[in-house]
This record gives sequence, C-alpha cells and structure tokens, in this order.
Amino acid sequence: MLDTCAFLWLIRGDASLSPAARRIISEAENEIYLSSVSAWEIGVKYNLGKLQLPVEPSIFVPRETTRHRIQPLDLSHSAALAASNLPLHHKDPFDRLLVGQALVEGLIILSPDPLVQKYAAPICW
Repeated sequence: MLDTCAFLWLIRGDASLSPAARRIISEAENEIYLSSVSAWEIGVKYNLGKLQLPVEPSIFVPRETTRHRIQPLDLSHSAALAASNLPLHHKDPFDRLLVGQALVEGLIILSPDPLVQKYAAPICW
C-alpha cells in the first residue's frame, strides 16, 4: 500500500521515490494499493492550496491509479478502530489511518516517514 507521498512521487517521476519502492511497484506480480485515506488526503490538501495537481482530485486519483495499475482500498471500520488504538508516535491522522489499515489488511506500507516506521506495521522504503 502506497503512502500518499509515494503515490504522488510515482506519478510525478520524482527521484524521492526510493529504488526499492520503485522496484516493488514495477513488479507485475505485486498488488499495489492506494487507500481511500490517501485519496481523502489528496483532496484535502488540494482544496487547501497545499497541493498542486494538473486536474482536480476527482479526476486525478482515478486516472492515475488506473494508469499505474494501482487498486483502490476502502477503509474498513476495523482499520479505523485499529488506528484509534495506536500509540501516539505520529499525530497525522492520515498516516495513523494508513498504519491501522496496513495492520488490519496485512499489507506492507511503502513510506519514507520515520514516524510511520515506528509502528509495528510492515514498512518498506
């Protein structure tokens, strides 16, 4: 599952995306997910003027996930509740929800965030 920044770096061809993350994403046998939490984060930051996109998020996110064979992943109640029980290593609600979702769904998070890496969820970067 991609962290929001990993998704955006992938789309932009940004060198900030690690070689390991780039390899994992490119391997056809891997299922790559973008959480609805990341779609929400992109929409919020776009609407606050903190994120520039070529088109509005309602067009951008579906178009780019399809183009890069990324599957959408809805947030379940179980994942939201798991996030609410996490230690407060990270105060960002988007990242806490991604960690809770990874734990419940048994997914690896591709994230460079050192605070996300403090949790017990499997993380790669």
